[in-house]
Amino acid sequence: MTTGSLPEAATAEQVTDALRKSGVLVDGRVTHVAIERSFATVLSHFFQLRLTYDTDAVDAPASLMLKAGLPDRAGGPWLGGRHEVSFYKEVASAMPTGYVPRCYDAHWDQDTGAWHLLFEDLSKSHFVATQWPLPPTLAQCESIIRTRARFHALWWDDARLGATVGTWQDAGATEQSFKRLMEQYGSFADALGDRLSTERREHYARLFDAAPRLMERYHSHRHMTIIQGDAHVWNCFLPIGDNADTRIFDWDAWRIDVGSDDLAYMMALHWYPDLRVRFERHLLDCYHEELVIQGVQDYDRRALQDDYRLSVLWQTTTPIWHHAVGIPPLIWWNNVERIHLAVDDLGCRDLFGD
Repeated sequence: MTTGSLPEAATAEQVTDALRKSGVLVDGRVTHVAIERSFATVLSHFFQLRLTYDTDAVDAPASLMLKAGLPDRAGGPWLGGRHEVSFYKEVASAMPTGYVPRCYDAHWDQDTGAWHLLFEDLSKSHFVATQWPLPPTLAQCESIIRTRARFHALWWDDARLGATVGTWQDAGATEQSFKRLMEQYGSFADALGDRLSTERREHYARLFDAAPRLMERYHSHRHMTIIQGDAHVWNCFLPIGDNADTRIFDWDAWRIDVGSDDLAYMMALHWYPDLRVRFERHLLDCYHEELVIQGVQDYDRRALQDDYRLSVLWQTTTPIWHHAVGIPPLIWWNNVERIHLAVDDLGCRDLFGD
């Protein structure tokens, strides 16, 4: 059933042009685009598009997915759309297929802040494991974690990192990031009032004091890769059959960093202790095993555990950022509770060293 108005980026002419440039439409053209369904998320809007052609276009897709910004966020504080467009132009275009959905068009308008991404429609070949916030099964989690390991291994210590793909934060940029984080924390703490305990306020004070030393791991530029940033399990498409790969989507928070950041985001930030404790070690083992299979060297299981504990510690700042960009408390409040429980379980505050 058609829902809503057709976005400007989804006209028959523009879709025809995008498919031709991508090499999937050789003969014929798109004559009509209809919205099969549409839905908004917290930060973007999705449209499933049904296509009609003027001839029998061999192998041309019958449907596509369009992701675009929310109208009230264009030019606003959320720049994720711009960043995700850069991912598909800068990163996905420089790697083998099968890790992320194929993108036929990626555009960000510098003047208006409007952006869109035109993807292959995976709805008939893939599925999202569960409905948020229910975690997937262990087997499904293992499929996701091994896919992440293969993706991370693909970019592990790649010479292009910080040169032609992504950027490194230098000391000055790191200082500015922490200044902004502390300002965001001030707003976060003020908004919570006495709902943020004295103990947790002390945690953040110690974290900010220790930050320059803790950031030495990042500034080593060693055993680093491209991470998704927003690496929860609902940002993965699992294959319906055996003839497809797990695909990772929503790359609006990607950056160069430690691979364990994605693992801590997936598990420590989103899972309560009972399930996390039962799944965590096995999944970390699977991740490390897959890295080794993919050729990553001189990074042992202990190094992964050390990075994971540090990543869990840093994830205590994620709810602060979520609050700052307007993500609703339904999401970040529960994350506050879970991530601090994980910090307790893993003894992450020992890393403060004071």
